[in-house]
Parts: sequence; structure tokens; C-alpha cells
Amino acid sequence: MKAREYDADRFDRMKRIGWLDIEKIRTSRCLVAGAGALGNEVIKCMLLAGFGDITVADMDRIVPSNLSRCVFFREADAGRNKAEAVAERASELHSGTKITPFTSMIQELEDWDFDIVMGCLDNISARLHANSHARYHRIPYIDGATDGFRGKVQVVFESGPCLECGMNSSHMKLMDERFSCTGGGTIFVPKLAAEITTTSVIAAVQVREAMKILSGKRELSIMNVMYYDGMSGTMQYLEIPEDRNCSNHYTEELK
Repeated sequence: MKAREYDADRFDRMKRIGWLDIEKIRTSRCLVAGAGALGNEVIKCMLLAGFGDITVADMDRIVPSNLSRCVFFREADAGRNKAEAVAERASELHSGTKITPFTSMIQELEDWDFDIVMGCLDNISARLHANSHARYHRIPYIDGATDGFRGKVQVVFESGPCLECGMNSSHMKLMDERFSCTGGGTIFVPKLAAEITTTSVIAAVQVREAMKILSGKRELSIMNVMYYDGMSGTMQYLEIPEDRNCSNHYTEELK
């Protein structure tokens, strides 16, 4: 049976959403910081949506406890670098995407020539680093985080509150601790609860916001922060005040 013309087009159904800029999504250069559970789900959605140029950064290695949440990892991958494994498997999902692994800490990344940065990191220090660099380079930064059945997404633009504006003294005290669901940090910290459904919801929202921004619909993006509660199935949108003493705002004014 010959496929009908519209069924032969991979992105036909997306094109029926008139304002989606498929070409812009395809040609934009995107950074996914973190290739753990959130990073796997974010990249899965980006590949299916036709993102054409993705750099994925992660220094961690795969452990068996990742397998309940990471679609690109296999049992035989234990010990492999996460970014390399994701890059290898991603081509099976969409061969038209160029995906480049960066296997060191995000703090060692020098090239920040991106159109979108997706934050899928599990420690505060790395998240603040990605936030501040994206802000400095005026790149939209979409930060995601989960804890059990709860999660949140914050969209950071070149103006308005950034991720650091919403941090309190407790966050800063814990900045150098690695909150990893798989351990391996510089000090011992309890492993965070995590499961795939909340991870999928938060990752999908992150990619949805990226699609809006790249399609010129920034005004429809989440302003401030969205909280998701998987137990009640609810979402709340809370305002974050802009901290004029935040170091990122200070740096911006000097540019």
C-alpha cells in the first residue's frame, strides 16, 4: 500500500499547528545540559519534534538505577559515559539530527553559541553555571527539576528574574553538594526520589517552551516558574521577584 502524501511527511501533523516554525526548530543550535533522566526525555522529545542540532553535555557514567527512567540507555551500557550513549542511540530515533556529546563538566564548556539551553542538571552549582552563562550570552534558558512526584520548570530570558533570583540561603549553602539520584557526588547526600512519569511531564514542558520560543511565540512562554504536583495532578504558576542584587543582573548591566 502506497502511503498518502501527507502520511509520508514525518512532520505533517506538526505543520498543521500553523504557528510552529518547523524550519527554525530544525536549524537552531541547542544545548542540553545533563544526560540523565530529564536529559533523556528532553532529547527524546526534541528528536521527535525535529530539532536538528543538539549538543548534550554530561560527565557522569551510566549505572543500573538509571534504566527505569532513561529511554536511550541499555543494561549493557553500565559504565559508559551518558552523553556518548545518548548521542549514539539518538540517531536511531531521528537520523536527521546532528547530536554532539560533550563528556566533561558543564563548567568546562567554552562554546556557548546556542539558540536555546535546556537545563537537565541534578546539582545546584551546575544549574547556576548554566543559568549565568545563558543569561550572559542572552540565550533563553529552560531549567527543569524533579523530586519524586513533584517537579518544576523555569524559563529564563535576557531580562526578568533568572534562576539565581529564586535561590534562597539554603540553596546557596548546598550549592557545592551534588544532589544526584545515582550518587557519585563529592560528598554523601541522600539519593533523590525519581520516577519516569514526572520526569516525562517536566521534560515535555521544557521542550514545549523551547518550541514556542523558537517559533516566535515568546509571549506564550511560562513566565517565572511552573510547579507540577503529580499526586494531585495539578500545576501552579508562581511569580519570582527579580533580585537586582543578583550577580547575573549586575553583569548584564556592565555589558
